[in-house]
Amino acid sequence: MKLDLKLYRGYVNDQELNVYGHLFESWAPDKYRLDRKGIKHAFAIIHMFRISPLKNVEITLKFQNTKVTTKTLDDGYFRFSIPFNEELESGWHQYEVICNLKDFGIVEKGEVLKPHPSKYGIISDIDDTFLISHSNSFFKKLYVMLSKNIYKRKIFDDVVEHYKELSRSGQDSECASNSFFYVSSSEWNLYEFINEFAKMHELPKAVIKLKKIKTGISDFLSTGRGSHDHKFEKIKDIISFYPNIPYVLLGDDSQKDAYIYERICKIFPKSLKAVYIRQTGKKKKSEITKILKNIESLGVSVCYFKHSHKAIEHSREEGII
Repeated sequence: MKLDLKLYRGYVNDQELNVYGHLFESWAPDKYRLDRKGIKHAFAIIHMFRISPLKNVEITLKFQNTKVTTKTLDDGYFRFSIPFNEELESGWHQYEVICNLKDFGIVEKGEVLKPHPSKYGIISDIDDTFLISHSNSFFKKLYVMLSKNIYKRKIFDDVVEHYKELSRSGQDSECASNSFFYVSSSEWNLYEFINEFAKMHELPKAVIKLKKIKTGISDFLSTGRGSHDHKFEKIKDIISFYPNIPYVLLGDDSQKDAYIYERICKIFPKSLKAVYIRQTGKKKKSEITKILKNIESLGVSVCYFKHSHKAIEHSREEGII
């Protein structure tokens, strides 16, 4: 048997540590190369969904002076949410996860974020917010995913400039930055693709939170579809975990972002600074405009934009950047 551990970026405050990942038999989804061309690329993407997670296996976390053991859930997922009150500098820190199963063992290292003192926390969707994905059309989205490797996928104009300015806003040191979180309805299978795409385009380094992992071809055909309620829960968890900073939310009008963000604004009436929704079609959607007006009535600045330079202008006018 071969074991494969996939770790994701975790996060910590002055009271609690959150670290999570998956355990697989044989290959994790990120072992399939993202730069293949043509049919090889299509097969690599499909292979990311043909995985075998391992359930109820012991996993041990080591971080600073903390050592704790848990077991994986039925889908191979594990999460450590544990008390943590050690002194820790702001920035990214390394943690270690160990798994031993019969005669097999594996050790992997991951990263955990202790935020710098922030002017804002930035929570952004991924598909059609910065990565052009055509989520409005199931078949077009599937075609793009299967036919275009990471180098051929496109990013919206000026979005990198906007995100970099949001990252730097209010910081007086090149080492410091506002904390970024990418929250999407894409599954954990696509974590490495998203992470590498973000790095390639020099988007701010972020904690990435995705949807429950999928394990078969039929699951692959429904990627990114279904309920988006997990996004609401993950955003709620982030704001609850770091409640003392205002947040900027970025999304698009192709799915349910505006509806989710409206709920977030109602639950956290003092925590939201601005909501940005990208227009993905030729015209603005009347129902989205209505929702954004309601968000604005809660004292949150809103911007419904087609091109990122408009979002940048709005951020400057509002003193966000």
